[in-house]
Amino acid sequence: MAKVLRVHPDDNVWVALETITAGSEIKIGNQSVTAIEDIDLKHKVATTDIAPGEFVKMYGTIAGVATKPIFRGAKITTDNLKHHTAPVALGEISELWQPPDNTEFSNLTFEGYYRSNGKVGTRNYWLFIPLVFCENRNIKLLQDTLLEPLGYFNGKEKRLRIDNLISAAKSGQSNFSEITLETGSSQVGSRVFNNIDGIKFLTHEGGCGGTRQDSEMLCKLLASYIVHPNVAGATVLSLGCQNAETKMLQKFIHEFDANFDKPVYYFEQQTGGTESQFIENIIKRTFSGLHQANQTRRQKAPLHHLTLGLECGGSDGFSGLSANPALGYSADLLVSLGGSAILSEFPELHGAEQDLINRCTNRETAQRFLELMRKYSARAKADGSGFEANPSPGNIRDGLITDAIKSLGAAKKGGSSPVMGVLDYGEVIRQSGLNLLCTPGNDVESTTGLAGAGSNIIVFTTGLGTPTGNAICPTIKMSSNTILAKRMKDIIDINAGTVIDGTDSIESKGRELLKLIIEVANGSLTSAEQLSQDDFIPWKRGISL
Repeated sequence: MAKVLRVHPDDNVWVALETITAGSEIKIGNQSVTAIEDIDLKHKVATTDIAPGEFVKMYGTIAGVATKPIFRGAKITTDNLKHHTAPVALGEISELWQPPDNTEFSNLTFEGYYRSNGKVGTRNYWLFIPLVFCENRNIKLLQDTLLEPLGYFNGKEKRLRIDNLISAAKSGQSNFSEITLETGSSQVGSRVFNNIDGIKFLTHEGGCGGTRQDSEMLCKLLASYIVHPNVAGATVLSLGCQNAETKMLQKFIHEFDANFDKPVYYFEQQTGGTESQFIENIIKRTFSGLHQANQTRRQKAPLHHLTLGLECGGSDGFSGLSANPALGYSADLLVSLGGSAILSEFPELHGAEQDLINRCTNRETAQRFLELMRKYSARAKADGSGFEANPSPGNIRDGLITDAIKSLGAAKKGGSSPVMGVLDYGEVIRQSGLNLLCTPGNDVESTTGLAGAGSNIIVFTTGLGTPTGNAICPTIKMSSNTILAKRMKDIIDINAGTVIDGTDSIESKGRELLKLIIEVANGSLTSAEQLSQDDFIPWKRGISL
């Protein structure tokens, strides 16, 4: 009997957990269906005849509308189904939430860095920031100058050596395909500042030349990184004439934290003399800040100081069945302990809005979520690309053929806890518990916003694989399937494919994930950190899905 899964009793499609050949009988309980064509792994098979205009249901709700007859046993494809969602309206607040049993974690702590505002970081980083793209070269120069002498290249980082290729080229050889390349680790001495976990260097393409609103958003986002609990202090480089002014950055810093007291040094190149004088002055003054940041040490902290960013990317047809619900269960555990979780990617909540609205703790919160969703959707349509354009070719190839199907699975990352707050991009979390953050589905633009909102750890689920990380927030990668976990083992930290394989339940994998989150909060490096995957791309608020 072929292996299939019915996600919800009201669904009229099943998910193929293995490739199903035409003519195979598939069965769940007393219901059986004969496949009338090959059904690819992770794709959906109709369990009843569906006429044009009728809805396909998955996760118990509308996931698309049939564009032509879909016969019982047929494969659901982009050729016979298009995006459609259930109507959304403000409704009654759901009944009281029943949290999971958190006894196993109730007395646990992690070793974190306390800040004067009461927040606790999972890392102690020094940050170099350009206010404008003109300073990117100087940021790179500082990175090349400081990292290795201070001991911050990762010892596990492997780099390909091209000596053999160079020798072959010099000898006149033209075919290089059979030449073996060797790998070598960076040679790094001991750290000068033992309590500083890393020095991070941001670059970007903004700050001038775009709209004033984009420069303002950039300053707001950079300010949120500076006040972030994972950051001990910062060095800020300005050219001097750009739209993103130092005073604007400082205004947002003090809006986020009125009693801000971290060391931050500001440098303007147009008044800083020659380039060598400018760089020398930056390094000397920054060393004073590094000395100060090095005085902070890890201390025991309750788990309620953890804020978990919930992200997915390179999703597949199993993401909503294994990794995302396991992450959602882990988020529920953390929220039940007094911690926080932030669910992002609004285009990938389109179709799941009603459940989230019903979980909002008050009408004002629900109204803000609905308004941000509608405003974003209208802006996307005005630019000729609605939410229905969100699924990527890779998503579609692996079974996520409409935005509604993708969204209903993506929303599982948010678990079942009440929605306590709704944030726009660039805003910082103020209310503990589950919060919604308006970001695009673009992986790095979204994780950049999640870190800015105050996540001190991000869990990133993936079914196809992606190396994405974040400059200041350790990012845990969770695979939806075992094949990916084995194929890209250098980027995957935990495998939720065991849920599909039948080895684990959603609950047991969620508990395993929370244990890993605590280990990372204590200082264990994620794969993305080991690979120095320090991604940072601000959302310029033009349309990005």
